[in-house]
Amino acid sequence: MNKNMSITDILVRFDEITEHYARELDKYSMEELRRQPAEDEWSLGQMYLHLAHSALDMQLRHAEQCMEPGASEGNGEKTEAGQSVFEQGSFPPVRIRVPAGAQYTPPQPESKEQLAAKLEEARRRMHEIGASLQDAAPQRLQQTAAHPAFGALNAAEWFAMPEMHYRHHLLQKERLDAFIHPAS
Repeated sequence: MNKNMSITDILVRFDEITEHYARELDKYSMEELRRQPAEDEWSLGQMYLHLAHSALDMQLRHAEQCMEPGASEGNGEKTEAGQSVFEQGSFPPVRIRVPAGAQYTPPQPESKEQLAAKLEEARRRMHEIGASLQDAAPQRLQQTAAHPAFGALNAAEWFAMPEMHYRHHLLQKERLDAFIHPAS
């Protein structure tokens, strides 16, 4: 986590970016939210689900696991990529492709309400985990869980990930906006 970012700062930034994504939903029809630039590329709606699911099912789940009694302490280190991300406070502005498949490819959204509800669920969980982090015993904050690309991350670092991840996907959103609404 960027050493200058407090839990409160992260929550404020996460609330702001979540609100941005939620407001943006009004710009699109369901057909537009489901439109894919290519068969092997996600729609905007799939990207929205990816953001919420990553926060809920990976990043915040790992933050919680790190704070549990008996979680591994200091098992491994951050990778060079992990060091860089947390020093800069953001992911590099490059396109990351994950393998196609059920594990990584989100389903098409059912409705705008589903997307808004998932964003809100992730926002609510961020606030719950943030409160837990503030109340956690210092030794619990040293416990880590492995990230596939960034190495061993502690609870605070896992907690910082959703906001950085949402920000990173603004680039994808720009590409998808240009695809959905090409300049005339």
